[in-house]
Amino acid sequence: MGRLLALVLGLAALAFAAKHMLTGTAARDPSGPTEPKRQLDNVRTRARQLEREQQKAADAVARKAEESQ
Repeated sequence: MGRLLALVLGLAALAFAAKHMLTGTAARDPSGPTEPKRQLDNVRTRARQLEREQQKAADAVARKAEESQ
């Protein structure tokens, strides 16, 4: 009886430890964005901003060149 009780308590402790270690890995919402996806989205957004800024600067240089002629 004592060995059976020790086995059951040991398995319960092992299950608790495994659940504690895995908390958040399997329970994560798969439909939500992951960290790498968020980083990639941030990079894409910043790239679009830089392209707009560069286009505005190029347009300003072209206008200046036309005005000086």
